[in-house]
Amino acid sequence: VQLQASGGGLVQPGGSLRLSCAASGSIFSIGDMGWYRQAPGKQRELVATITSGGSTNYADSVKGRFAISRDIAKSTVYLRLNSLKPEDTAVYYCNCDAKTHRWAGTSNYWGQGTLVTVSS
Repeated sequence: VQLQASGGGLVQPGGSLRLSCAASGSIFSIGDMGWYRQAPGKQRELVATITSGGSTNYADSVKGRFAISRDIAKSTVYLRLNSLKPEDTAVYYCNCDAKTHRWAGTSNYWGQGTLVTVSS
């Protein structure tokens, strides 16, 4: 399973971005999907997750500003980032749990990351 993230870039404070992450490869089913981020000199942290049923969970620091969604048919997860702050600057990584075939166990996969820079 490969995860390809896109949509990062340079944005001014208060601006918006939408990140996308598409899963591809040998996929039987995808469970939870999510976004994490890692700022320079800091540990990777959870940003938001979404279950296959659509239930969402957010870090307190992004609640009310970010929105996670998914398109099951496209095996894609999105993250809408609004009201961006300089402290949101980080590499954003997508993540998912997936099975490669019916009888396989569930494994966890990471994308390559996309850089979001919030600066004036």
